[in-house]
Amino acid sequence: MARVKGAMMTRKRRNKTLKLAKGYFGSKHKLFKTAKEAVMKSGNYAYIGRKQKKRDFRRLWITRISAGAKLNGMNYSTFMNGLKKAGVVMNRKMLSELAIHDAAAFTALTEKAKEALK
Repeated sequence: MARVKGAMMTRKRRNKTLKLAKGYFGSKHKLFKTAKEAVMKSGNYAYIGRKQKKRDFRRLWITRISAGAKLNGMNYSTFMNGLKKAGVVMNRKMLSELAIHDAAAFTALTEKAKEALK
């Protein structure tokens, strides 16, 4: 039986890593060892970033809702509590969009929340 050497698969694997490292600074896009380390690190950053993106957007939505609620004489927590008691089921993304683009609708929601708290 013929001896099998792994040159082709090794080259393929290395080229795949080097392709992912395209555009990296210095030797990180040329040398396999440094490229592999950089690709692994950037993969970790990307994974963490996908989680942070969700947090950041939620924080932004809450800030926008809070600003809109303050314009109508409420703070964020009492506004959200009032909406819950009024039976209004709306996510924070949509509430923030209303606060920015449709102030009249958001004011109507704050009035509803105020009535539910009484």
